Amino acid sequence: MDIRVTIDGRPVDATLNDSPPARDFAELLPLTLELEDFHQAEKVVDLSSGLSTSGGPEGAAPRAGDVGYYAPWGQLVLYYRDVPYADGIIILGRLADDRDIGQLATASKVTVDAVR
Repeated sequence: MDIRVTIDGRPVDATLNDSPPARDFAELLPLTLELEDFHQAEKVVDLSSGLSTSGGPEGAAPRAGDVGYYAPWGQLVLYYRDVPYADGIIILGRLADDRDIGQLATASKVTVDAVR
């Protein structure tokens, strides 16, 4: 599924994968989210409801540009730097253009919409 992540007013295309957690996330859209920085590598925000972890991996090693879900804390995660493998991370999708990744480092707010 194609989505648009608007980072501090600038639209960025992204794609969700076809997994149960990604489909659950798509059902929550549209969302406007206030972001917090975590370890100078990712932006996180608590989701109002948890996503399915059915069929998801035990963990992942996200790359910059990945959109993920940290299941233990119920957080959406936007990665702007590569992160080592950690249990509980499920990759939901990816930003379409690597040139947009740098915007995440200073982002404080995003809007996520489905592209129809």
